[in-house]
Amino acid sequence: MESVFLTQNQQNKDDYLEIINNVAKAITETFVDGKAYAGPTPQELQKIIEVDELLPEQGLGFDEVFSRLKEKVLPYFLRTPSQNYMAHLHGPSLVETIASELIIATYNQSMDSWDQSPVATEIETVVVKKLCSLFGLDKAGNNPDGVFTSGGSQSNETALLVARDWFCNTVLHHDVKKYGLPENFKKFRLYTSCISHFSMEKSAHMLGLGYECVVKVPVDDRKKMDAVALQKLIEDDIAAGNIPFCVVGTVGTTDFGSIDPLDKIAELCKKHNMWFHADAAYGSGVVMSTKYKDRVANLSLCNSITLDFHKMFLMPISCSAVLLADGKNFEALTIHADYLNRTEDEEDGYTNLVDKSIQTTRRFDALKVWVSFQTRGVEGWSKLISTSMENAQYLYEKLAADSDFDVVTNPEISSVVFRLSSSFCGNAERDEVNKKVRRSLIHDEGVVIGQTVSNGGVCLKFTLLNPLITHEKLDSLLVTIKNLGNKAK
Repeated sequence: MESVFLTQNQQNKDDYLEIINNVAKAITETFVDGKAYAGPTPQELQKIIEVDELLPEQGLGFDEVFSRLKEKVLPYFLRTPSQNYMAHLHGPSLVETIASELIIATYNQSMDSWDQSPVATEIETVVVKKLCSLFGLDKAGNNPDGVFTSGGSQSNETALLVARDWFCNTVLHHDVKKYGLPENFKKFRLYTSCISHFSMEKSAHMLGLGYECVVKVPVDDRKKMDAVALQKLIEDDIAAGNIPFCVVGTVGTTDFGSIDPLDKIAELCKKHNMWFHADAAYGSGVVMSTKYKDRVANLSLCNSITLDFHKMFLMPISCSAVLLADGKNFEALTIHADYLNRTEDEEDGYTNLVDKSIQTTRRFDALKVWVSFQTRGVEGWSKLISTSMENAQYLYEKLAADSDFDVVTNPEISSVVFRLSSSFCGNAERDEVNKKVRRSLIHDEGVVIGQTVSNGGVCLKFTLLNPLITHEKLDSLLVTIKNLGNKAK
């Protein structure tokens, strides 16, 4: 095969079609059973993928490398569409979004300037507008806007950077962009739940504020931020001379899927002139359920929102966005370069999206949203999301009624955290038994579930993003877990 690119040349077109068709066929052939994973240990995988030379003097050609792919790699991928995969906020991909990925990779647009992504820029612009409306940010007085990012962590970092600059500019009358952090930056305080995503600390570090800026707020027995405790922490910090500037509410904590009390947080932020950010990387998908969308309705109260489409929205990684109630605050990220965002472009109707992005080169991920929203529609999306949420409720009720299990909290979205009880395996052995069960599921059963800690005890976790999972499947997995638990005692 001599082709190196897809061009107008017929031979290039034929080679492209042959490669894509052969790869697609080989992928489908690996789906030979319902397992989520074929089972090899890390040590076994390291031997399987060995090759004589990763970068040989003479290339082997794609046909030979493709044979190696089929033998050494494809059979051992985690199969996220499997009903036996429910470990993380990382699920199967809708088929139309996989097709979108092929388009994205083939055309290889860069979303920083219009002349690198003409139709892609216009599509991202209309998708962002729709998202702002979907989450209620387009209410009177707002000028909402947003941008796609590499993932929830970068969306959170973007929002917190904007929050820091907004606070410094409007409250402290200090221009961070021009002068750097103000002298009193060590007194800045950011409040977030004690079980919020670790990107809060990472962002504080990268923004020059440090981990000590992040104040962890206790949660209640439903794993929601305690708004009373938040109020006291803010008041105590003010009395101590510290400077509260932002609160982050989580809409779908990583482990429990719990939703913080956004209305109460919004009141406190308004009272103390603070920015209100919502990390809805997980829970943003709930807005697509006509039955349950009220659970996230208060996202409209926020100054900024993190969305992830590669979680509950079932799209390929990466696909995330950050929305702002007032798009003017993206000014914190704008800097002009003659080769990208020329000053005359905006006047002439050319949009250069680099003006509101931490990234320069960036993928056309908005295409996946554009395609899937139209493909499924309101009714189709509602069924996908509602089914997974109802599966979680079904599983919770089964666990709560079974003395062999302890379940942590009633799910608000689609995550269920539980463990084999002390009456089943003894209190002293319980942590080790639960650990062994998860490991046995992976390597012996081809079932991949999550593991975390709650109240000091090791727990198992089902993250139910796949709407094809049935109640019968969940019942059978609980039986399997008990059987493995008996062997692990």
